[in-house]
Amino acid sequence: MSRHMGMNMARPPKDRDFIETTDGFFSCVVGYLHPRDKIISYVKYIPNAGGKWGRRERRYKRFLGAYTIPHLADNINELGDKYPQYVFYSDVLNTTMSCCPLNFVRRLLHPEVKLQRLRLTQKRDPLQERVISLVSLLSKESGISHRFFGVTGSILIDIHQPDFSDIDLTVYGRENSLKVKEAALNLYRSNRSPLRRLRGAVLDRWCEEKAKDFPITGEEARTIYERTWNRGVFGKTLFSIHPVRLDEEITETYGDRIFIPEGMAEIEAIISETDEAVFLPCTYGVETISVHKGEANITEITTYQGFYGDIVEEGETVAARGKLERVIDRRSGHEHYRLFIGSVDAQGRDYIKPQQVRKV
Repeated sequence: MSRHMGMNMARPPKDRDFIETTDGFFSCVVGYLHPRDKIISYVKYIPNAGGKWGRRERRYKRFLGAYTIPHLADNINELGDKYPQYVFYSDVLNTTMSCCPLNFVRRLLHPEVKLQRLRLTQKRDPLQERVISLVSLLSKESGISHRFFGVTGSILIDIHQPDFSDIDLTVYGRENSLKVKEAALNLYRSNRSPLRRLRGAVLDRWCEEKAKDFPITGEEARTIYERTWNRGVFGKTLFSIHPVRLDEEITETYGDRIFIPEGMAEIEAIISETDEAVFLPCTYGVETISVHKGEANITEITTYQGFYGDIVEEGETVAARGKLERVIDRRSGHEHYRLFIGSVDAQGRDYIKPQQVRKV
């Protein structure tokens, strides 16, 4: 687990937490492994008088326009020019990252705390009411207590707009997440459920957007969505569900493993393990079938792109392109190779493509 000095934290920073910075930015925490003096995160909202998000005179606009690596790379460059304190070179990941230094953290906001506060208050707007209803539905169907859910995104930081904002939930723990996944799939199959998959024109637009954002066709985007369980519509509101590790599931510290870039690689592989696939970063164990470019003995594929997360099962075949990394475990001395999806080096041209047709 990452340890941080200088801050009294109720728990370690986790994926999908938010930070309010001393500059008034809102940043989203990425993953679980952070240096001692900073939190790896990306700036998502910045103050702007004409922004679409906010309350009264407190207005914000998105700093990250889309959840793609080219957009993130542009943001890192802009931060480096205007706010260099939010950028650092990681000698663990061997790449430039955005972050929030601990002395620039005004508040660390936890999704699970926000949800419990919403449950206790009587003053909820229509979108907040839908959050409570959605969590209640998923909790009842899965048997998982509402204590293991949270709400992130614009609702967490109180700048949401009920007429257009989405609902972004978190669920804590691997086993809990798998039960919520099963519950969501069951609800999708029920004609009486308010939970639905994207379909019709909404799905068509989603596929078109993904085909622009990623190196895939519209049909490939549709294939991936048909395998996706955690994005849909609740009533008329778009929602997403993001599994997050419990404290005891964070078993690694920043720097335990070092990642050495070794160029790009393209492979075809069989998925051999999916135990870590539900979280972000999502990791698949693989057995390489063929290598079109790069190292032959790649044993894992890791993606920070949620689009490719938890979309394949053990025994299935994928084609993948990404950054080849030699992984050195400093605890054991063991080394192996992984294919990393979501690097700036790939310039948005990396992917994971399932080779079988299947619907979840």
